[in-house]
Amino acid sequence: MAFEGLSERLQGITRKLKGKARITETDLKEVLREVKLALLEADVNYKIVKEFIAVIQEKALGQDVLKSLTPGEQVVKIVKDELIDLLGGTDSKINFTSNPPTIIMLVGLQGSGKTTTAGKLANILRKEGKKPLLVACDVYRPAAIKQLQVVGSQLNIPVYSNENTKDVVLIAKQAVNQAISKLNDVIILDTAGRLHIDEELMQELRNVKSSVKPHEILLVVDSMTGQDAVNVAQHFNDNLGIDGIILTKLDGDTRGGAALSVKKITNRPIKYVATGEKLNNIEAFHPDRMASRILGMGDVLSIIERAEETFNEEEAIKLEKKLKQEGFDLNDYLAQLRQLKKMGSFSSLLKMIPGMNKIKDLNIDDKEFDKIEAIICSMTNEERRKPKILNASRRIRIAKGSGTSVQEVNKFMNSYEQTQKLMKKMKSEKNINKMLKHVDKGNFDEISKL
Repeated sequence: MAFEGLSERLQGITRKLKGKARITETDLKEVLREVKLALLEADVNYKIVKEFIAVIQEKALGQDVLKSLTPGEQVVKIVKDELIDLLGGTDSKINFTSNPPTIIMLVGLQGSGKTTTAGKLANILRKEGKKPLLVACDVYRPAAIKQLQVVGSQLNIPVYSNENTKDVVLIAKQAVNQAISKLNDVIILDTAGRLHIDEELMQELRNVKSSVKPHEILLVVDSMTGQDAVNVAQHFNDNLGIDGIILTKLDGDTRGGAALSVKKITNRPIKYVATGEKLNNIEAFHPDRMASRILGMGDVLSIIERAEETFNEEEAIKLEKKLKQEGFDLNDYLAQLRQLKKMGSFSSLLKMIPGMNKIKDLNIDDKEFDKIEAIICSMTNEERRKPKILNASRRIRIAKGSGTSVQEVNKFMNSYEQTQKLMKKMKSEKNINKMLKHVDKGNFDEISKL
């Protein structure tokens, strides 16, 4: 998980600060030293760390902070505000031309994930109402064109390619004409990468740029390469001129230093982050939300947006009616489980909920949910509708069919029964209001008493 180490360190520091009724300069120096070490361990550029600490120190030493009633919380706010600024300050979106098609050129080194990112970007833009065309401009890497065609086929998004020529400029021009004729309002050029930066690569990219005049040049950077990612970004920006950055493999980088350094070094915004291998694992980058996640303050807005994308409103209304009239059976449980899985890993979702980071031993193994799905799928339709008929012999059969043990089946059924009880309580509007009040106050134990 991105920023895991940094997040744990900073959350520990902010918890100490919040409990302080008074902060001295000595306290502040100790805190800033810890923040500095946390950032350096996260592989953030040293110069950036130095500037970051200096700004916080200057603001935190102000009389308004040291004399305030809650100096600890004031310092936490300063850290958060500066973290947001470091990540870009405000959201940065793609600038679409008023005279389509908008041409987006993806550049980067080989292995950064450009081809998959091209598909992910096309997918997210289509959800926003665009009609994208993917263009295979990588004529050197073996099977690069085929890979983009496979990605396009999976997403049902058209791909333009011309395997009869190695002239990338010609391919780009032909793609623009195709997009105009087919009424595609966005063109995404998947350009060739290299194992390292070289002048031949840069000249080819400059030729494409001067030929089709892309509205956005987005650099795709592998965040797991740490400081190398920052160096690559700086080189591409100096030699080609980029408009923004897409960070890939952010889910695999526990440090996150690239995300915290790249904006400051290039003065170009991070526009999207890829957080997994699936073609829907991409999201717009929000500096304020990312800062909140790092500091353990949650990211409820992102959860809501994912839910809105994933859950069908008509199905939700049907489920609500069914809950009120018949109850919550295992078919409903399975349907909701599959919907939730589309939103991403459960552990990443829980970390977006304010306060959940404070709960110790919050280790959610997503494979456990695959087991639950297998258990339910091994049941007959009658067993799903009437779980009470699950006697010992049926549970043995289900365990064999799902590749689990009888103990695991029993454990799931106990959990399901608890869920049913909760659903019955939620039928009452009065109880729902009580639950919300307890959640808001963090009194999770009180919910079970309702």
